[in-house]
Amino acid sequence: MNQNKTPKYKKPKMAHWQLINLGLMLYDVFAVNVAFFLALWLRFDCSIMTMMDENFHYVDAYVKFAPIYTLICIIVFWGLRLYKSIWRFASYTELIRVGFATAITGMVQIVGITKIFRVMPISYYVFGIVLQFFAILGIRFSYRLILKLNSLQVRKMHEGSATNVMIIGAGKAGQTILRELHTSQELHANVCCIIDDNPNKWGRYIDGVPVVGNRDDILATVKKYHIDRILYAIPSASAENKREILNICKETGCELKTLPGIYQMVNGEVSLNKMQNVTVEDLLGRPPIEADMKQVFEFLHGKRVLITGAGGSIGSVIAQQVAEHEPKQLVLFDVYENNIYDLQQEMNRNYPDLDLVVLIGSVRDSRRIFQVFETYKPDVVYHAAAHKHVPLMETSPNEAIKNNAIGTYKTAYAAMMNGCQRFVLISTDKAVNPTNIMGASKRLCEMIIQTFDYMVKEGKAHELPEIFAHEGKNDKNKGKAREIQPETEFVAVRFGNVLGSNGSVIPLFKKQIEKGGPVTVTHPDIIRYFMTIPEAVSLVLLAGTYAKGGEIFVLDMGSPVKIDTLARNLIKLSGFKPDVDIKIEYSGLRPGEKLYEEKLMAEEGLKNTPNRLIHIGCPIPFDMDEFLVQLNGLMVACYKNKENIRELVEAIVPTYHPAGEHGSEAKGKAYEEQRKQMEA
Repeated sequence: MNQNKTPKYKKPKMAHWQLINLGLMLYDVFAVNVAFFLALWLRFDCSIMTMMDENFHYVDAYVKFAPIYTLICIIVFWGLRLYKSIWRFASYTELIRVGFATAITGMVQIVGITKIFRVMPISYYVFGIVLQFFAILGIRFSYRLILKLNSLQVRKMHEGSATNVMIIGAGKAGQTILRELHTSQELHANVCCIIDDNPNKWGRYIDGVPVVGNRDDILATVKKYHIDRILYAIPSASAENKREILNICKETGCELKTLPGIYQMVNGEVSLNKMQNVTVEDLLGRPPIEADMKQVFEFLHGKRVLITGAGGSIGSVIAQQVAEHEPKQLVLFDVYENNIYDLQQEMNRNYPDLDLVVLIGSVRDSRRIFQVFETYKPDVVYHAAAHKHVPLMETSPNEAIKNNAIGTYKTAYAAMMNGCQRFVLISTDKAVNPTNIMGASKRLCEMIIQTFDYMVKEGKAHELPEIFAHEGKNDKNKGKAREIQPETEFVAVRFGNVLGSNGSVIPLFKKQIEKGGPVTVTHPDIIRYFMTIPEAVSLVLLAGTYAKGGEIFVLDMGSPVKIDTLARNLIKLSGFKPDVDIKIEYSGLRPGEKLYEEKLMAEEGLKNTPNRLIHIGCPIPFDMDEFLVQLNGLMVACYKNKENIRELVEAIVPTYHPAGEHGSEAKGKAYEEQRKQMEA
């Protein structure tokens, strides 16, 4: 017996909305006919006897025209999509379509029955059209009414357990959010009030919810209505206004959510699921930097670009921004394969036509870095490769020097020898009067960049030594440097802490809050300058366009922020009370950590750039010939993993003053030891 049975064919089931629209069509057939019958009935004093006996010729005309008129109505209604709308979301558009359909079919009734059969009483036409309009419209909008009543009943049932909500903004976005909250049966949200700064809206209602006042009334209103959640729905507000309102809201202890920006309005994406938790970035004490990306496009378009440390927080965003400006080729270089692999996959998806090269290697490997430059000949280099974690570098100081300082020298040298047009170093405000080895290593990087730029401009590039740890390579390119006369422009970009980057305090605080605390702050008075990753990347890209060579670009990051305040704000934004729901503990300053950071050293002045928030720090002069000798000795010492590396760095960087147990030793002694190492 054959067990392979042929499966029976199953007819596709009709969708639920199709069944509803079939019923709606049958209703319309009934409604359009009843409407004009009632019009005739009203004309003759609501008397069936009068209609049938004395005026049967009118009834006869109505009956004979009814099938024709019914068919035309269904065709018109179908053409105007009255059977394809989602009526639970019916709005003015559906109202206009029903009105338009009624006008068309009304004209058909007037002309058709008059021309084919006979002239009817004027009241027949008028009452028939009006009754038809309300019959067709009523059934459709009654669905919304039923849902509304049902929603009110559900809200009443959950009144005790519902979340009390305040909406900030009585504009289009706020109305959309309010409507969605009112129509949803699952959210159990009770919208109690609306706040808006427009006095014309105060004391009025939107969908039954009162507009109670402006931002100054937020705190009192939260108490009055026992608000649990605040929804900020003003995507068109300026950054300053948004920051002021959210600063008030965070003091309420309510959960905060916000719409990201005005593009949500433009794209029609205003909805509850588009709302996000308010972040600390929303509360930064300054407006965001607005970069003129047209200049960046003109600079990068058609160029070969290399990014070192491309897998890091800053490097990866630089890569994405550069890719949008149509470079001829983009080379991503990093020693850590996992991050760079993820970035490669993302770039391949987002920029399929980009000539993308992804390479693994270390800037500490001079043979590898030279191979990369000789093979791909980049026009522009963004040097983001560095060790950045302060406490970790304090325990491994030689690695900070090898990777940050010597790695920068090797990369800059390879760039100069291979025709690179511009070299942009990513620096940090920790390079200013550093108290830790990481900051000191970045100050060394800035000094290296200034030295390279000076030597190139003065035609002395051939005097730059090859500071490499391995044998058989030294001074190979000195003659070549004289022949090619390098023209590379070297600049540095200095900025503060980047919110959301690897190692930032924000992700750490968020994890601690999720676990219920405590949130650990090193010191109650510690302050830092902050910026967002997009701002940092904008500054880096702009530096490439403004650069003339030798500059240190500095971002005006506004007022510094206390880390303690940052932690407390983040706790409040999460809907908790600091030191009540979530404890704050002070762990003490970590090795090499300062209470405050500076953007400039006392000797540095500021020059303006085309962007009012970006300045140029005037370089501090130093003996570059002596610096190169000292740097070579420092390279030898760090590769021998000398324990006195801090003293050697302190002898080279006069503004470096090691904190704590690594305090200043006699610089003269360190310098003499360095001289002996070089002679040996």
